[in-house]
Amino acid sequence: MIPALEHYDPQIYELIRQERARQSGSIRLIPSENYVSRAVMEASGSCLTNKYSEGYPGRRYYEGQQVTDLIEKMAQERAKKLFKADYANVQPYSGSVANWAAYLALAKPGDTIMGLSLPYGGHLTHGWKVSVTSKIFNSVQYAVNPETGRLDYNQVEELAKKHRPKIIISGATAYPREIDFEIFGQIAKNVGAYHVSDIAHIAGLVVAGIHKSPVPYADIVSTTTHKTLRGPRGGMLLCKAEHTEKVDRAVFPGLQGGPHMHTMTAVAVALAEADTPEFVAYAKQIVKNAKALAKKLLEYGFNLSSGGTDNHLILIDLRNKNVLGKKLAKALDRARIVTNYNTTPLDPAHPSDPTGLRIGTPAITTRGMKEPQAEQIATFINKVVENIDNESAIEEVAKEVLLLSSQFPVPEHFIIPNKNNRFV
Repeated sequence: MIPALEHYDPQIYELIRQERARQSGSIRLIPSENYVSRAVMEASGSCLTNKYSEGYPGRRYYEGQQVTDLIEKMAQERAKKLFKADYANVQPYSGSVANWAAYLALAKPGDTIMGLSLPYGGHLTHGWKVSVTSKIFNSVQYAVNPETGRLDYNQVEELAKKHRPKIIISGATAYPREIDFEIFGQIAKNVGAYHVSDIAHIAGLVVAGIHKSPVPYADIVSTTTHKTLRGPRGGMLLCKAEHTEKVDRAVFPGLQGGPHMHTMTAVAVALAEADTPEFVAYAKQIVKNAKALAKKLLEYGFNLSSGGTDNHLILIDLRNKNVLGKKLAKALDRARIVTNYNTTPLDPAHPSDPTGLRIGTPAITTRGMKEPQAEQIATFINKVVENIDNESAIEEVAKEVLLLSSQFPVPEHFIIPNKNNRFV
C-alpha cells in the first residue's frame, strides 16, 4: 500500500513519512496517545474500509454482511470477556459519541446529569458549559477537593441529594488517582439515578486488573479503544443486560449511521492483544513508570496535583516554577518531548493558557521504557524548565531525547500467537 501511495500522492506519502519519524524520534507523554501494533494498523487499513454495515449483526440495512457480522460479533464477545460485561456495543465512532449514546439511552433532553467539572479533571462531554451536553441536559458539576486534589465523595453525595440527577457520571480525563466506582454506584442508587462511568483513559488498566472495574457498579460504561487499551481511535459501550436495546438504539439510529468496519476490525484485534499476559505486564509497567516519573519530578520541586499518581497520568501545577503550561509545552516540543498544557484545580489562568501540564506514560511504556528512563525523562523536563528561554540548552535536551528514543524503537508487533491461536 505504501509504494502505491508514494507513486500516486508523493506529497501525502512524504508527510506520513515525516510524521512517522516524528513519533519515532520523540518522547510522547500525552496520556491519551499510544502506538498500535502492526496487526492493528493492518486491520485499520484493510478492505473493511470499503464496506457499509448500517444496523447490527443479523439486522442490517445493506446486503453482503456475511463477514462483517462475524467480525462485529467477535469484537463484542471479546469486549464482554475482557471487561466481564453483559453486553458490548462496539460501533461508536469515538469516546465522545459513546458518552452521548449513554446519556441518550438513559435520559431525555432537559434531564439533569452530574459530572466532574472540566477544570477539575472532567471531560467536555461530562456536562461542561461549552459542550452541547450542557445545552441538551441540565448539567450539575462536582469538583475535587482543592487542597488534596482528590475527589470528595461526600460533596458528590450532597450534590446528588440536592439536585436528584437522572445520571451521575464517574470518570475523568485529567485525574491522577484511582476512582472508587463502587461509591459512585451507591450514591446513584441512593438518589434513584443511573450511573454512567467513563473509563476512556484507564480502560487498559481496568482489563489488566490494576484498577477496579466500574462494570459491576455502573449501568453503562463508556470508553475509547485507544489510550491505555492500545487500539485504534474509536469508542465502545458496555452495559447491563437490561439496557442492551436502549444502548443499541441510542448508537444507531440515534447518533450514527453505518459503523466504521475497518476501525471495528482493528478494535477486535486490539481486544485480543489485551487478553494476554503480555498486556497485563505492559499495563503494570505503565503505572510503575508513572510513579517513577512523578517521584523524580517531586524531587525536582514540581507541584503535582494530588501529590502523585495511581494511574498512567500526572498533572503538574507549574505556578511555583513561574512558567505557564503553554510556554512549557511548546518548549518541551522543541526538545522532542510531546505533552499538553492543561488546567489544574483552582487554576487562575485562562484555559487557553493555563498553569498546568498533563503528561502520561502509555506510549513510552509501549516502547519498552522502564523506571530508569522515566526518571531520565523527569530530568529532561526539569532542564527545560530551568532553561525555558535558552534555546541552545533546549537543543541539547533534544539531542539527548533523540538518543534515548533511538535506544527504544517503536515496536511493530506486541503479541505473536502460537500455532494454537488462543484468541477467541
